[in-house]
Amino acid sequence: MAIRFNRLDRASIRALQPGQRIMEHGITAERLRNNEIRFSVNVMVDGQRIHRVIGGESEGVTREQAERAIETFRTKAREGRLDLPTGRKAHRTFSEAADDYITRLEESGGKNVKVKTRQFKLHLKPYFKTQRADRITGFTVQHYVRSRLDAGATQATVNRELATLSHFMNRMAEWKWIRSDDRPKITKGTEPRKKIVILSPEQRSALMRGAIGDQDGTTWLFVAFGLNTAMRHAEILRVRWDEIDFEINRIFIPQAKAGQREQPITASLAAMLKKERDQRNDKAGYVFSVTRKDGKVSYRRRMSRQFERSVIRAKLDPQKVTPHVMRHTAITALVQAGADLPTIQRISGHKTLSMVLRYVHLMGDHIDTAIAAIDTGIFDGFTPKLHTAEIESPKGRAKIVAINRRNAG
Repeated sequence: MAIRFNRLDRASIRALQPGQRIMEHGITAERLRNNEIRFSVNVMVDGQRIHRVIGGESEGVTREQAERAIETFRTKAREGRLDLPTGRKAHRTFSEAADDYITRLEESGGKNVKVKTRQFKLHLKPYFKTQRADRITGFTVQHYVRSRLDAGATQATVNRELATLSHFMNRMAEWKWIRSDDRPKITKGTEPRKKIVILSPEQRSALMRGAIGDQDGTTWLFVAFGLNTAMRHAEILRVRWDEIDFEINRIFIPQAKAGQREQPITASLAAMLKKERDQRNDKAGYVFSVTRKDGKVSYRRRMSRQFERSVIRAKLDPQKVTPHVMRHTAITALVQAGADLPTIQRISGHKTLSMVLRYVHLMGDHIDTAIAAIDTGIFDGFTPKLHTAEIESPKGRAKIVAINRRNAG
């Protein structure tokens, strides 16, 4: 199956400036100071790291050739013909496997790599240490959970760590580092359900006014995104101008939580975005861009301070109103508008319908209106009094319950 590239495409490579590089799926394209584009690969093969410079465009080297080089390395490894250092341990320790796992995720553009790296560094590796990766059992996982809870971690935090541990074990089995049967049973604990905070129309307007009045000129756009798309705030901050299709009002999200998707946006938001883009004269970069200390342009990692200032300016509680509340509010608005659950799921990017159902119980009046629509009035003209009547049947006399009709006179 051909690898799908989201960042390392022809247009992005052409747009590179001297000293800039793009890495995806273990392939790096770099524009040198002499304006040459050079391709190199940096991958893990059979537990060993391989870094090779494949060559430059002036030599006829393309991204496709870099892909074939990686496949050649892996083929030779399978056949035992790859010239790699010997002496690799037969069994990885948990810490060794964890380091290799993180490296692979970084090379392949895996999701939430920074979060996973922190979880391994602070909690998982210090606990499992040098235990063999293929000897982790459900019992040892339960002990880990108990130790984390005893240390004061919340069930929600521990569940996120268990999700990372489960992904780690599954990938080890997929990469043949352990047998599938060696994966431990990992069960998440029950989390207390938090109350979902929803903004009223008046609060939405106040928040928008607060954002417009912020000293950061992009805060208003962040809030406009949140209230008009139901996107996660991390997804909003990663949006690029070249991922927005203004003809059909869609945003392509290559790294969504539930996989890549197309995000529909409102016509009013599309108009605001188009105007903002034209004013910036930027048709390819990040909507929420920032220049790092090394001079490279990237997307913002957070807007928490700007958002909190806007919340306070709107006279709302910053302890309760977080960026995620905008997502809750937008999804609830879809429920109120009568959108069906599959449509809401597609717009919100939830993995399952059960996650969307959390919002339905918030709208009791909406449910009452829906059930009233099927009230046909069939009981008009009937009394609530029940009586029994006897009828003849082939097996003898029987009793049935009937509704006594009112006499019209």
